[in-house]
Formats: sequence, C-alpha cells, structure tokens
Amino acid sequence: MWFWLIFFIWTLVPVWRQYWINLQRIRAIRQMERRRKSRVITLIHRQETISFLGIPLRNYISIEDSEQILRAIRLTPESMPLDLILHTPGGLVLASEQIAYALSHHAAKVTVSVPHYAMSGGTMIALSADEIVIDENAVLGPVDPPLGQYPVASLVEVVAQKPIDQVKDKTLILVDMARKALNQVEVFLTELLKNKMNADNAKELAHALSSGLWTHDYPITVEKLKGFGLPVQVGLPREVYSLMELYPQPSQRWPSVQYIPTRTTVAEILMDDQ
Repeated sequence: MWFWLIFFIWTLVPVWRQYWINLQRIRAIRQMERRRKSRVITLIHRQETISFLGIPLRNYISIEDSEQILRAIRLTPESMPLDLILHTPGGLVLASEQIAYALSHHAAKVTVSVPHYAMSGGTMIALSADEIVIDENAVLGPVDPPLGQYPVASLVEVVAQKPIDQVKDKTLILVDMARKALNQVEVFLTELLKNKMNADNAKELAHALSSGLWTHDYPITVEKLKGFGLPVQVGLPREVYSLMELYPQPSQRWPSVQYIPTRTTVAEILMDDQ
C-alpha cells in the first residue's frame, strides 16, 4: 500500500508543479498588462516538462499556436496595443504567416519582444510588428522555407548546376515546388515590410531573407537589423526575463549551465572566500 501511495504522489508532483508555474505565468502576464495597458501574448517554445510522466517535447510554431494567437487578437479591442513575447526556433510557414498577417492588421501598436532568439517563422512574426524590442545579444534569422529536409534554395541550385537530362523527375517536381515556395514567402515578406520602408528596400530585404543568401540557422544580429532599417529598440525590461524564467528546461537532468543568480562585485566574492 505504501508503495502505491508513494507512486501516486510521485506521479502527481510534476502535475502540481506545472499548475503552480502556470499560475505564476498568469500573474506575471497580468502585471505586465496592467503596467503597459496592453494585451500580452507569449509565444515561447522551449523543451519543457509536461504531463504527469514528465515527458519532454520540443515545440515549434504550429497551427494550434496560430489558432490561439488569432483568438487572443480577436478578443483584443482595436484600440488596445499588443505585446508579444517571442522565443522560438520557427515552425510551420502557414501558421507563421497567419500570425504575422493578423498582427500586421491590428490597428493599435504591436510590439514584439525577443529576449534570446526568434528564427525562421519567428523572424517573420517579428517583422510584422510596429516595433521589435530585442536583447542586445538576441538574434533573428533567415526566412527561407524548407521543403522536407532540404533548403529550397539549394534545390533550385541543383538544376542550375546540372544538365536537365541528368536530373530525376522527382527532383524536378521538388524544384518546381521550391521555386513557388521562395516566391510566395518573398511576396509575403515584401507586403509586411512595405509599412516600414519604401517599396524598393522592402523587396530587397524580403529577397535577402527568403532567397537562401545565408544558411537557415544564420544569426542576424542587432547591428544587422538596424542596418536593414527595421524599427528595432535594444534593451528589454526585467519583467520579460522574469517571465522567461517561468518556462524552465526539464528538471530530470543535470543543468549544463550553472551560476549564482545575483548581482555581485569582485570584493564581495573575495570576502566570501575569507
């Protein structure tokens, strides 16, 4: 009997822990909304412990994410600003475009905060904002769409380097789809960027981000973003970082990074050693 009681408690601990963290998140979001007088939405993808078995799952931008964010936007008055906290490796192009489209059409100011990174589809979402508030060391990334396991730009390059009679029909089909995907993303990005710069610059930047000029994991730093002429503000409020801490990594492993999370001086460290 004691065995089953201990087992039952052990299985419930992750559930209660997740419930408590969720309450803390809601409290933190509510405090941000009161201070900023805005609707705060989070799109944070981390490897987080979920379910009573504590199974870690990798997250990415999905259709479910777009459904939830679009619902949040619908529930927000047109006169109320939106604040999106964004931390993601990317995800489905369709879902990313839906979110970006909805944000770009919100009447009040839309601010996207990037504490660490927003790659691929996350970059597309960030570009839809009226203002991108970003940590000085955070990065965005290229928006070239993949096709299965292949970068679409590399597929197009295949037929450019080989005689057509040496390319398989399946590859030609993939290349045709790749060209369409590149064009679709570039057109979409161009429309997003037209509100932030003149048409020629918007088209040029959209092409650079979507054409495969860089590898898909290439980090676009704050300096590069400013050079593109994007509305970027460097420096996030502490409350954004505090909110990120409520999205922890799995606890069933030793941490790969450890430190004492307090501000201190060299003199204080030397005093502790005495």
